[in-house]
Amino acid sequence: MGSVGGPARRPRRTLMTGYHHEKDQVRRRLRRIEGQIRGLQRMVDEDSYCIEVLTQVSAVTKALQSVALQLLDDHLGHCVQDAIARGGADADAKVAEASQAIARLMRS
Repeated sequence: MGSVGGPARRPRRTLMTGYHHEKDQVRRRLRRIEGQIRGLQRMVDEDSYCIEVLTQVSAVTKALQSVALQLLDDHLGHCVQDAIARGGADADAKVAEASQAIARLMRS
């Protein structure tokens, strides 16, 4: 059960993540997106034209989707593939988890 006011968090896993070899690249991309968000905040503070702000929101959204797709690809190629190779209930769970993640990405 989660803390008051927040969702339940999964326990921290000690297993290697699918993106561990590309962790620095993912962090750089997220820092760039963080900079874009700060730029958006400045645009709003400076009363920039609505369409210009919306254009930048679109760029940030595309950048986040790109990171999400990379993480999903890494998850499928590492975590899911390893679970399938081991077989059993873990394989079914990893496939279902990936399917749910894809569904969430499609809704966003």
